[in-house]
Order: sequence, then C-alpha cells, then structure tokens
Amino acid sequence: MAETSKNAAGVDNTFRRKFDREEYLERARDRERKEAEGRGKSKSKGPPVQRKPLKHRDYEVDLDSRLGKTQVVTPVAPLSQQAGYFCSVCECVVKDSANYLDHINGKKHQRALGMSMRVERASLKQVQERFEVLKKRKVPGSFTEQDLDERILKQQQEEEERKRQRRERKKEKKKEKAVEEEIEMDPDVAAMMGFGGFGSSKK
Repeated sequence: MAETSKNAAGVDNTFRRKFDREEYLERARDRERKEAEGRGKSKSKGPPVQRKPLKHRDYEVDLDSRLGKTQVVTPVAPLSQQAGYFCSVCECVVKDSANYLDHINGKKHQRALGMSMRVERASLKQVQERFEVLKKRKVPGSFTEQDLDERILKQQQEEEERKRQRRERKKEKKKEKAVEEEIEMDPDVAAMMGFGGFGSSKK
C-alpha cells in the first residue's frame, strides 16, 4: 500500500547513480602522472639562451613624423595603421610617445632583439677612441660670442619692426572707423525722418 502511494506521487527511486571508486582513483593517478611529466619537460628545455649585451641605437627614433596630422581609425584596421606608435618587432601598438620610448628601451623589446639588459664594460682604449671620434665630429669655431650678439641684435630689430607694423594697423583701423562714422545720411531722407543731422556736423 505504501509503495503504490509513493509511485502515485511521482517520485522515481529506481535509478541511483553508482560511483566506481577504482575507476576514479585510476583517473586521478593518470592526471597526476601527466602533470609531473609536464613539469619535468618545462624545466629541462635545454641550456639557457645567451643574449648579447646592450648596444646603442644606430638610428633616430621617429616621434614627430605624424605630429599634427589626422588619421581615420577603424576597428578592423591592421595594427600598423591603428592610432598610436606601432612596434614592428613586438607587433604591438603603444598610445603615446612617452610609452613608446619606455617600450623600445624596455626588457621585452630588447629581448625580442636578442639583447640582455646588461651593458658591456668599456675598456680605457675604447673610451679614448670614442673621445677622439667626438672631437673630430665637432666643427672648430662653430659658435662665438660675436655670433650670439648678432643674433640678439637681429631679434631685437625684428621685434621692433613687428611692433611698428602693429601700431600702423591700429592707426588704419581707427581711420576706417572715423570714416564710417562721418558718412552722412542723404539730406532728403533725414528731412523726411524728422532730424537734421548726426554727430558733430555743424550748420
């Protein structure tokens, strides 16, 4: 009687999930074995990569070629045509010049170029050679105090010329305003409207 009432209520106890403990223990052991093999492989990749020491850049960093230019940016455009500075080595876009400089001087970019962040120690001879190269590059007598005085005098003259031109423009504007005010109305129209004249015109 009790069984018929349970079945009538709609509860079905005939199916109950049975777990096989051995099967799941075997699966867990397989998973642990695979994880251990993966860890062993990642550690034994081989000898560490030897990277070259840092070298100075032999090119100019172009930061202002697109300065003041407008560009249409679409969401489907390739990375090199998106807004910002594109690094072709790392294939990434950096939004402003300060971050771009940080990127190209940073660890990730230098590693992509095959360099470590260590600098090679220079010998005394290398330093002396570098000084000689820089001395030869400098043009002797390229700048003197006389050049400075001439530049200052020229700048002062240009400033005075600009001020004089400004004063002349102001005078011309004042004259134009005065001429506009002096333009008299047609006497017939003025008589019809009921007044004789404007401003300082004397009879």
